[in-house]
Amino acid sequence: MKPNINRIALFGTSADPPTKGHQCLLEGLLGIFPTVATWASNNPMKSHFIGLEERKKLLETLVQSINNEKLLFRQALSSPWTVKTIEIASRTWPNSQLTFIIGSDLIQAIPTWLDVEQFITKIIIGVVPRKGWPVKNDGLSTIKSLGGNIEILPLTIPHSASSEIRKSAKLTEIPDAIRKLIIDKNLYGINRLKTNK
Repeated sequence: MKPNINRIALFGTSADPPTKGHQCLLEGLLGIFPTVATWASNNPMKSHFIGLEERKKLLETLVQSINNEKLLFRQALSSPWTVKTIEIASRTWPNSQLTFIIGSDLIQAIPTWLDVEQFITKIIIGVVPRKGWPVKNDGLSTIKSLGGNIEILPLTIPHSASSEIRKSAKLTEIPDAIRKLIIDKNLYGINRLKTNK
């Protein structure tokens, strides 16, 4: 992969809550891209457990803990619709090559996204393989047929799911940096009584 000072990775997430997998992904992206921008967003295909403001705070706290000047928390990029996010990012970094980061579980969904034809040629789709979600050629072919460019990123992200934390209050999957915040605010039913058992 050739270095390019204008390459920017864009990673939006529901962050409901951020997991150790999210942290691992952000740190991995920093090893590939000169700049990584992240934000919390509402996903129109999901019901969110807590509000966007709380999720934004959790992700921002995680970003601060990673403490890398190449990692930017940019909540202004947040939108339920990728087409809007890409429009904002293109105005923010007009001379940059934008790589929109997705997990391999989203490959099949991209062609169904709102106004996909308006943004697919403006970005590179950076695919991060997720365990249990193999990268399928038919999904890649559909994206390419729409004019999309794809880059399979050389990252291995451990299995980690926000849904498991929401269902079973799985503390081991919560990054150290946000654990106290979650406990103090009794988010996801996790509080000091449970952690002291």
